[in-house]
Amino acid sequence: MEAFLNTPVMQMLSDPVLYIGLGYGLVLTLEISVLAVVFSFIFGTILGAMRYSGLPVLSQIATTYIEVVRNLPQLLLILTSYFVLGLPAMWAATIGLTIYTSSIIAEVIRGGLNSVPVGQWEAARSQGFSFLQSMRYIVLPPAVVKMIPPIVSQFVTVIKDSSFAMAIGAYELMFKGTILAAKYWKPSQIITIYVVISLVYFAINFTISSVARRLQSRLTVGRGSIGA
Repeated sequence: MEAFLNTPVMQMLSDPVLYIGLGYGLVLTLEISVLAVVFSFIFGTILGAMRYSGLPVLSQIATTYIEVVRNLPQLLLILTSYFVLGLPAMWAATIGLTIYTSSIIAEVIRGGLNSVPVGQWEAARSQGFSFLQSMRYIVLPPAVVKMIPPIVSQFVTVIKDSSFAMAIGAYELMFKGTILAAKYWKPSQIITIYVVISLVYFAINFTISSVARRLQSRLTVGRGSIGA
């Protein structure tokens, strides 16, 4: 037993420095991810509505942005935000992720709105509903149910892709793990560090996905085949 406790891995796992370092990295990872998710949802919804609107100018602006941005590497956008815009590492990572993710969310929003049959719009207009009333009471409820899985999937991707921030020196979870791997230099210790990091990412993303599935199930109950 004493020999087991004296192994390099157990010595590392009993060192508070490991948990403090990974803890600080996790906090920054969550800060970047949450901000990027919020901003992406806001801008993505606006872009998706612009493209869905059918208004020539707005639709073309949104289409151009989406088609250009989603074909660029996220890391390039992060590096551009850092070196060209001169933003601090955390904000450069947040903006870079937001620029890219908003283009994906915009397509999800547009796809969800397009999934609602035209007959639903016609029925709303026949009842004297305004555009906003039609969107709120008729179109969005079934559309949101279909949007949840791809939106959550993209938000999970944001959390994982926040590790790109290590390229500009942001002390997020992966970068902190890499620094700690240099401190605990033995192979067994390095492997353990990255296993711990993997488990942290898995726990966060699995929790988010599970909550999203439950939310979708609750929203689906009672809606039948509306919008199918």
